[in-house]
Amino acid sequence: MAGQETGERIGALLDELARQAGPEARDVADELVRCLMEFYGEGLARTVRLLRSAPKGADPLAVLTADELVSDLLILHDLHPEDTATRVGRALDKVRPYLGSHAGDVEVAGLDMEAADGPTLHLRLRGSCDGCPSSTQTVRWTIEEAVARIAPEVAHIEVEGMAAESPQPALLQILPHRPDDAPGEAAPSAEPGEAARWYELGPRSLPVGDGETGVTEVAGRTLLLVRLPGQLYAYRDRCPLCAAGLAPAVLDGELLRCAGCGAAFDVRRAGRGDRGHLDPVPLLEENGSVRVALPGELLGAGP
Repeated sequence: MAGQETGERIGALLDELARQAGPEARDVADELVRCLMEFYGEGLARTVRLLRSAPKGADPLAVLTADELVSDLLILHDLHPEDTATRVGRALDKVRPYLGSHAGDVEVAGLDMEAADGPTLHLRLRGSCDGCPSSTQTVRWTIEEAVARIAPEVAHIEVEGMAAESPQPALLQILPHRPDDAPGEAAPSAEPGEAARWYELGPRSLPVGDGETGVTEVAGRTLLLVRLPGQLYAYRDRCPLCAAGLAPAVLDGELLRCAGCGAAFDVRRAGRGDRGHLDPVPLLEENGSVRVALPGELLGAGP
């Protein structure tokens, strides 16, 4: 069907909807059409820009699939060159360094594209979290976000080994929206399975060199950022032993020493210490972008 004919058909359907359901329904439908036009229009614009600026000899499909919006459009119309399993594998590769900070790893136990409730990914964690509730939660948020970004068609994730106290795999819901759509305020508490709220950090808030630390405000919460070789980490800015802020803490190799009580915490191992445990915050760093997730539990906590 040609473009003009398609436009005429849409207009006729909108008119028919107004006659049958009234003007309010027509207004909603008009807004839906506008949103779809903007979505596809931006996708086409990006496609043209990407192909025009692509280096000579670059694979056009590789250039297009590297862009999240264009990739989503290709997935939506079953045109993406990589199948779901391949993209899930890439997503998990992105979170493995973060899982390593929790002394764990993840493997695919199965992918059911024909599940009654929608495509379901089955994952198995190995040696992760050490039974720490905060680590368990941050691992969950990070896996959800990584998969949602690269394989958005996956409707559910079931993860074995998330929490020792639960004999059944925990059902995790994929995020329904992108981080920049997240509301500015969060609920005061988090229930199991509730989607995290992701926020992108500005470049000025990030520590640049290895061994540097910094603090930043996100949705009213103060976070401590620590950059070690090969990885950036985020923690709640609070010592679990003396409740002091960690901004003046001293980084001794991979150990963060609280300036208030002298307690040491292993930055690479999810903030573990001899007498306490820092509160880790999920963080994903890729293509120059850094995003953190703030579960409701963290947002509702005290300073």
